[in-house]
Amino acid sequence: MALIGTVAAEVLIPLAAVIGILFAVLQWYMVSRVAVPPHDGVGGAGKVERESDGGDGDGDGVDDEEDGVDYRGVEARCAEIQHAISVGATSFLMTEYKYLGAFMAAFAAVIFVSLGSVGRFSTSTEPCPYDAARRCRPALANAAFTAAAFLLGATTSVVSGYLGMRVATFANARTALEARRGIGRAFAVAFRSGAAMGFLLASSALLVLFAAVNAFGLYYGDDWGGLYEAITGYGLGGSSMALFGRVGGGIYTKAADVGADLVGKVERNIPEDDPRNPAVIADNVGDNVGDIAGMGSDLFGSYAESSCAALFVASISSFGADHDFAAMMYPLLVSAAGIVACAATTLVATDAGELGAADEVAPALKRQILISTVLMTAAVAAVTFLSLPRSFTLFDFGERKLVKNWHLFICVSAGLWAGLVIGYVTEYFTSNAYGPVQTVAQSCRTGAATNVIFGLAVGYKSVIVPIFAIAGAIYASFRLAAMYGIALAALGMLSTIATGLTIDAYGPISDNAGGIAEMAGMPRRVRERTDALDAAGNTTAAIGKGFAIGSAALVSLALFGAYVSRAGIRTVNVVSPRVFVGLLAGAMLPYWFSAMTMRSVGSAALRMVEEVRRQFDEIPGLAEGLAAPDYATCVRISTDASLREMVAPGALVMASPLVAGTLFGVEALAGLLAGALVSGVQVAISASNSGGAWDNAKKYIEAGATEEARSLGPKGSEAHKAAVIGDTIGDPLKDTSGPSLNILVKLMAVEALVFAPFFAAHGGIVFNHL
Repeated sequence: MALIGTVAAEVLIPLAAVIGILFAVLQWYMVSRVAVPPHDGVGGAGKVERESDGGDGDGDGVDDEEDGVDYRGVEARCAEIQHAISVGATSFLMTEYKYLGAFMAAFAAVIFVSLGSVGRFSTSTEPCPYDAARRCRPALANAAFTAAAFLLGATTSVVSGYLGMRVATFANARTALEARRGIGRAFAVAFRSGAAMGFLLASSALLVLFAAVNAFGLYYGDDWGGLYEAITGYGLGGSSMALFGRVGGGIYTKAADVGADLVGKVERNIPEDDPRNPAVIADNVGDNVGDIAGMGSDLFGSYAESSCAALFVASISSFGADHDFAAMMYPLLVSAAGIVACAATTLVATDAGELGAADEVAPALKRQILISTVLMTAAVAAVTFLSLPRSFTLFDFGERKLVKNWHLFICVSAGLWAGLVIGYVTEYFTSNAYGPVQTVAQSCRTGAATNVIFGLAVGYKSVIVPIFAIAGAIYASFRLAAMYGIALAALGMLSTIATGLTIDAYGPISDNAGGIAEMAGMPRRVRERTDALDAAGNTTAAIGKGFAIGSAALVSLALFGAYVSRAGIRTVNVVSPRVFVGLLAGAMLPYWFSAMTMRSVGSAALRMVEEVRRQFDEIPGLAEGLAAPDYATCVRISTDASLREMVAPGALVMASPLVAGTLFGVEALAGLLAGALVSGVQVAISASNSGGAWDNAKKYIEAGATEEARSLGPKGSEAHKAAVIGDTIGDPLKDTSGPSLNILVKLMAVEALVFAPFFAAHGGIVFNHL
């Protein structure tokens, strides 16, 4: 008999979510104590809290007058730039969300009509799909509740992305200002800001999902199969918005980034984020709408889908048959424990001691992943043995499988530790502290071509260990607990999502801080500190993408198993022509999708380059810093391009399962899902890590921290220009195509599961007549 019963589960899950939200508010309050004057410079300049450091206020003992910097003017300039970035990011997201609102309403109607037609819009109860002796809620009700869950998930995803953007734009100038005091203070502000976003998103996602389960349960009663089938719409809504957020935000940020780098660094030989560069504001806005808002929606979608997959598979097993609520809520209890474990981990980074040097930043972030994994392992053990009976039955494709509670502990732990392996391998291949990136940097001696060749090789090689880690977690989990085990492994990989989001959001915040420091005219030593934070942030962003891609593989496989079961497929036979045709088409989709997104970034970047060149050529005194650039035109180019270009890739992903299932049937769709999963995961990992390696190879040369790096520099050298070209090639790979591919594989899988009743009843129009 489990010690955690229904009442305890009903209390502990929302309690953990509330604790996480309060922790996020606390982190935001700590960041807000760093004052920033009003953006118009009236009534607030010079009010930043100062320590006793020799009277200069920058934390390094250098007097302001000797420093030659007007810090009151710098603070006012920081506020002005922060305001411009915030306004640009808010304007873009509000415009994007208007389009997505129309899509949400239209697609919810498609869900309702498709699923309602399965039972001819009947309002009468019908035999349960998994137990014909019982009566379940009518198809019309399932259609309505699934559509409602879709809208709820989509809305939560949109809100998550928007709140993340607001936190990031609130923190970027504060990080830059604190960098005057020392790298430790700047790190604390950036990290706390990331934590505010991470815990707010993870906690609200858990709370909304738990509330939806309870609210829907008021109607469904003991029909748990119908309840959790409807809840899968929550995951579909979350990932739908994540796809458009990632693609649209990625096109926005990379169009501006590539345009700014190619003209500014390569042609004009001016520093990154130089205020003379017309694309610099658009670049900083892009960090927030792509790397923050898009990433937040992405990881929310991963969490929602992994939770929904685990809940759905459990609902058609003995947990659902026996109506054991506490055991059914095991996936949410794991997530609740993760919030508490991650909160303890965060305190280690922010309160155990202040960083004193640049080379301590990356190890501090790396420790966060390890500490959260260790603490979470212990938390999972406690939750498992307190909430689950000693043994129970799972249904494994029509056969009963006896499972013990410690089996589920192994499943969650397998995913958790596989995520750690993926994180460390990603760090090895993308950090400039290790050989792969240093080798890429050395290849720049002979030009951009060799840099590109070495960068591609690093990306391809980086796939090997993560795939073996994912495969090991899949095999162990399936052997122990069938598809439920795989769903739990995915949830285990995402159980430390609050920490993952923290270190992921930390990177763009630090990047923005560096840009603000450059544009505000801060001393070189301040920019060196923000560059050190940013270089570590590039690696942590790559680690976050690795977690998202690895969890997407596990989530997609679990959803694939649920789809096969719901669609009534007995065996997925790869030598069947129907399946194999779908397999080939599915393996092709990631390449088609990547081609569309890469071309979108390229065409938008082309227009950006032409505009930046035009301004340098036609605005008198711009190159000398005597005239102000037209930032607004560059912002408009990125905005228009992203809103226009995100439609086609999004439509490809959303339409593929619907077309395959309706025209070619459930078996062809099963092949399509399997092909997309196998192909997409590997393309995503290689693209993300190649881009990360190119980015940090450039920063390795720019920092000049070693004798070898100094021999390749300085900025403006031929080797540095080659590194910049490699970085611009990698930008759309690591920030647009790569991270969007993980959404492709899991979104297609959850969409197939949601529409499985419709495909089973009406699908196969073409193959059924051939």
